[in-house]
Amino acid sequence: MSKKSASFRVESIDIFRALTMFLMIFVNDFWTLEGVPQWMQHSKGSDDAMGLSDVVFPCFLFIVGLSIPFAIANRRMKGDGNGIILFHILERTFALLLMGIYIVNLESAVSEGMVVSKYVWQIAMVVAFFLIWNVYKGTNVKFTSMKILGYLTLAALAVIYKGGDPANPSSMETHWYGILGLIGWAYLICALIYFFMKDNLGLIVGAWLFLVLFNLADFAGMLQFLDPVRAKIWIVGSGSMPAFTMAGVTASVIYRNMTSRSAASQTYLWILLILGILAFAYGFGTRPFWGISKIRATPAWVGICSGISFFAFAFMYWLVDLKRSKSWAEVLKPAGTSTLTCYLVPYLWYAIITLVGFSLPLFLRTGIVGLVKSLCFSLLVIVVTGLLNRVGIRLKI
Repeated sequence: MSKKSASFRVESIDIFRALTMFLMIFVNDFWTLEGVPQWMQHSKGSDDAMGLSDVVFPCFLFIVGLSIPFAIANRRMKGDGNGIILFHILERTFALLLMGIYIVNLESAVSEGMVVSKYVWQIAMVVAFFLIWNVYKGTNVKFTSMKILGYLTLAALAVIYKGGDPANPSSMETHWYGILGLIGWAYLICALIYFFMKDNLGLIVGAWLFLVLFNLADFAGMLQFLDPVRAKIWIVGSGSMPAFTMAGVTASVIYRNMTSRSAASQTYLWILLILGILAFAYGFGTRPFWGISKIRATPAWVGICSGISFFAFAFMYWLVDLKRSKSWAEVLKPAGTSTLTCYLVPYLWYAIITLVGFSLPLFLRTGIVGLVKSLCFSLLVIVVTGLLNRVGIRLKI
């Protein structure tokens, strides 16, 4: 296919994103359940293990990478210059970091130290996010006023915030960047890499391997020249987070370098499978040395989750783009196109039900019944997201 046609979004990417978001909401609801099987939960940092919950986030980072080349190429096709594209990259990063920091501080907020309940604070935070990053259909004056109101709300929330020990509460701090913040840092690094390297496959693969080796250097003494401490270079997650994202960028750049649709349909699938096998070999090969651990971001976790991502995307590409089977995913579509909205809706729900004192009976939150409840909740969140889109509420950064 031509470079021009390759700039358009591959349909399987949106559906892969939707499925991953569905799983993310599902596993994020486990805190409301009892008796969740161990293999579905996050593994402890000291364990040589990996549960379903430890795989979802790497897959999402991989999808972020898949989207970057197409998003930047589409902006160039629309006539955006380099300055505008760079500004958009920085603007998106800022949004993700800001939301991530607020959500992280929410986790340690204490109602006793604030003039409002922690859950009122939580609702106001999400409302502010919607005010700032909603896609408005109207005048610039309306857009600007809503955006200013949102930022003023966030500023007020920062002023009244108290967290940590109720007896000696602290103000807002950057404890860590949260899920959205980690996505923001990984996106920034990989978007800038692609911005400068474009579709040069050799350079893109080199950047991906550098991030993988940077992560390995945090564990392997033989790579001291890349050791983050010795080199005094900070890369989020010791390189693991952008390594997942850069793997996705690599997959998309390979596709965009295909010269014909026939090559893309026949060869591309095999390339994805081979990359998945190589990633698996790396992951299982390094496991005996440092184990599998999301908490410690070990090389085995990076390799195995990258392999899972390649295999999962290969299947989605085969099913959606080659076999043209996509009607089954229609109900999940809002999670793929309004992902940020979908991610934030549960924060509103959890705060509201806590304030009103609503809780399901224990038997509906235990074991298999509880898992079905969380699956239904995840699907409901996606449906609600679709309804919000219809009334003009849709976040975009």
